[in-house]
Amino acid sequence: MKATDNFKRTIQDYLEVRAKTDELFAKSYAKPNKSIDECVTYILNEVQRSGCNGFEDDEIFGMAVHYYDEDNLDAGTKINCKVVVNHTVELTEEEKKELKDKARNDFYKEQLSKQRESLKPKKKVEAKVAEPSLFDL
Repeated sequence: MKATDNFKRTIQDYLEVRAKTDELFAKSYAKPNKSIDECVTYILNEVQRSGCNGFEDDEIFGMAVHYYDEDNLDAGTKINCKVVVNHTVELTEEEKKELKDKARNDFYKEQLSKQRESLKPKKKVEAKVAEPSLFDL
């Protein structure tokens, strides 16, 4: 199972901020037997068990905190699904640069392809010249 990167990043960002502002949670978040991937698996299993399709942010973040707080918690089996995050995705400067470079390269390739297509010799279409016929009346 791989939850969407945006979902995973959103959960992880929340947990990191929470750990910086809450000393008690920081100890739970630092547990070596816990991981963000297993946390996401736990959340997805809890969502599936609930039968609901939509959740408030606080409900999901609460599940993530609960996962880190509890020592004997079974995350469940990995689930193959799509996760929708209703947050604006903030790209790093490096990600923005990569996307711009890719767009620039794609545009360059497209323009080059169009130029090559226009330079190909076009097949000459021979016009049929109507020959006069003695039998046409």
